[in-house]
Amino acid sequence: MRIGGFQKFSLIDYPGKMAAIVFTQGCNFRCPYCHNRELVLPEEFKEPIPQEEVMGFLKRRRCQLEGVVITGGEPTEQADLVPFIGSVKELGYQVKLDTNGSRPQVIRETIQRRLVDYIAMDVKTSLEKYQKAIGVRFPAEIIKESIDLIKGSGIQHEFRTTVVQPFCDQEDVSKVSILVNGAQTYRLQTFRAGPKIINLNLRDIPQITEQQIEAWGKCLH
Repeated sequence: MRIGGFQKFSLIDYPGKMAAIVFTQGCNFRCPYCHNRELVLPEEFKEPIPQEEVMGFLKRRRCQLEGVVITGGEPTEQADLVPFIGSVKELGYQVKLDTNGSRPQVIRETIQRRLVDYIAMDVKTSLEKYQKAIGVRFPAEIIKESIDLIKGSGIQHEFRTTVVQPFCDQEDVSKVSILVNGAQTYRLQTFRAGPKIINLNLRDIPQITEQQIEAWGKCLH
């Protein structure tokens, strides 16, 4: 598996657990507001971290860590994601998978084989605006398939939307909340234009404030 980054300890990325984070290299979306350009744009890829190095660390830390978060990039783009998660599970870890929902067949396999304990899916905006938000042509009905699959999985899960102008406004958030209705958790996140976002022009566009987004959240379905 192409591992573009590895964080040895986190208290915030896997709710309620001390976890390590594996960042996979490569993504099929090109969201203009993505902060992980070095994991998305091939021309900015660094030499991958050897998988053996990561697994060796996880073996040594089994008594200190509880979980492993697999994020990206987009993990489901990795051809050997499923066997990698299987190896992590054999060490006794709980696994959280972060995904953009673009490959429901991979998500389904991880669920059916009981390889994941928590799934967090980013829902970028309303389905009508999806292609604009992700920067590529993509059938939005696949996103809905992944949402429905995760909601019905019976495992811990959450959906989240980063509110970014001009791709997502209050009406879009309301439509997403209908799509994910019945989910365990739906979170809105404030966009902050950092120096590594893919489209630096977004730094010049006024964004929705955190206070406004909190108010939107109180009005959701």
